[in-house]
Amino acid sequence: MNVRRVEVRLDERSYPVIVGHGARSAVADLLPRGARRAAIVTQDGLPPIDDVGIPHVSLTIPDGEHAKSLGTVEELTRGFARFGLTRNDVVIAVGGGLVTDVAGFAAASWHRGTALLNVPTTVVGMIDAAIGGKTAVNLPEGKNLVGAFWQPVAVVCDPELLATLPEREWRCGLGEIAKYQLLTGEDLSGLDIVDRIARCAGFKADIVSDDEREGGRRALLNYGHTLAHAIETIDDHRLAHGEAVAIGLVFAARLARRLGRIDDDRVEQHRRMVADDYGLSVDLPSGLSADELLIAMGRDKKAVDGLTFVLDGPNGIEVVSGVDPAVVREALVGFGARP
Repeated sequence: MNVRRVEVRLDERSYPVIVGHGARSAVADLLPRGARRAAIVTQDGLPPIDDVGIPHVSLTIPDGEHAKSLGTVEELTRGFARFGLTRNDVVIAVGGGLVTDVAGFAAASWHRGTALLNVPTTVVGMIDAAIGGKTAVNLPEGKNLVGAFWQPVAVVCDPELLATLPEREWRCGLGEIAKYQLLTGEDLSGLDIVDRIARCAGFKADIVSDDEREGGRRALLNYGHTLAHAIETIDDHRLAHGEAVAIGLVFAARLARRLGRIDDDRVEQHRRMVADDYGLSVDLPSGLSADELLIAMGRDKKAVDGLTFVLDGPNGIEVVSGVDPAVVREALVGFGARP
């Protein structure tokens, strides 16, 4: 089996990200020593991971962003209880970012911490969501507001699990890859799928190893996400996450231009890469209120010192706090939001 191995270096909590065709066959070998049973958290229609080497139960959660909730976590943990899962056993999350987020938070909460192994089945999961230990669920007030940092023991990325991925989920992944291309300055669009996943995963692993709890550099991974999360929240998740991120990347460039941080050519580079290289929309959905978007962005987890964005600038892409709401509102209206 030809695989790439990426290390997330966190001292005694370090773990591998395994990338390659057929990599899922390694799941049993990556389980924590001493685990006697496994709870596999997945969704209907996803490829099964049956060969885990120990007794297991499959717990299915619903599709859709509404399932990313405290209610789903309660149902999962009650399933853990019925199965007799102990603190020394393991939760295996098989699915996209929604599954790894919800299952990860449930694992972090069960007996105050039970081992987690992630088997992402989407591009977003493989390059972003399943790596780094950020787990969370949503509230009506915003995305990912309740959660915990809980690192997995391993992440297994098998591109063969992407074979039946719907076209929209591919676009979702492309939005996150576009983000990584802007952050790294590398042309990722021409790489084959294994190399592309491994490169993005490696970049995230390096950042997580340096800044596990988003005290500094890790916040760069939220490039494009401030507006994206606001769009998802107030537009009832009509856009997939990566589609919203693509729009958020272009808005971040336009806001940086309005603040005098970059020039028009750099804004156009953002737009052209997202629209032309990755074929994603760069237009804000019609009818969204600038004021409602502002309120949602003010609830963003990064907003501890006023409105906070990840923005391009003369020193590269960095976190910028205390952005004037009036300027952001002007930028939103100029981007097509309803005044």
